[in-house]
Amino acid sequence: MTYLQVRGLVSGYDRSTVLGGVDLDLAAGGALGLLGRNGVGKSTLIMTLMGLVPVTGGSVLVDGVELAGRRPDVIARAGVALVPQGRRVWAPLTVGEHLTLSARPGTWTVEKVLDLLPRLAERRRQPAGQLSGGEQQMLAVARALLTNPRLVLLDEPSDGLAPAIVDQIADVVRTMRAEGVAVLLVEQDLHLAFAVCDEIAVMEKGRIVHRVPTAEFRRDPETAHRLLGVA
Repeated sequence: MTYLQVRGLVSGYDRSTVLGGVDLDLAAGGALGLLGRNGVGKSTLIMTLMGLVPVTGGSVLVDGVELAGRRPDVIARAGVALVPQGRRVWAPLTVGEHLTLSARPGTWTVEKVLDLLPRLAERRRQPAGQLSGGEQQMLAVARALLTNPRLVLLDEPSDGLAPAIVDQIADVVRTMRAEGVAVLLVEQDLHLAFAVCDEIAVMEKGRIVHRVPTAEFRRDPETAHRLLGVA
């Protein structure tokens, strides 16, 4: 079942167009890794889907509901959650306050999230601004999960983190997927994208130009080098 359907999505900033007509589909419980060089529009796509960048054309259907151009709070209530680049936690608030403020009724409760991320349980009374980068990233993920979403948008969650923390993020993404949550993952870390995603898509100049199953992408290093400049 297609949960997210994007057709001809156009968006940008002021008079500058960044997305020039994006098409993509994502099934419930599926995971798509979105790759591309810097500046091609990956983060803009994530922010546009979340309602944080104005839409100037196209359609975004989430579970059959048109959300293109809607406010972020409307999109969030429709079941979409964002784990933003740079974590963006509220520094003065404690871990516990983050979790309480984010929680909505559903399968994911504060207790369930803390069982999944026990380090946060240890830091429950600590201000978020005093956490390590890895702990802040886990808090950003926990905050998203507690909205009980059906679609999670992750924007470079591995950025600046140690490999052991990245492995924990991979475990959390797998748990999301096992519960039927769809995941759109923007990443520079190919290992993380390969570990958790069914398919890989590559963006160039505001469009998706290549999409294949992850296993096929891994077997085609020439295409990866041409599109991404990596070995």
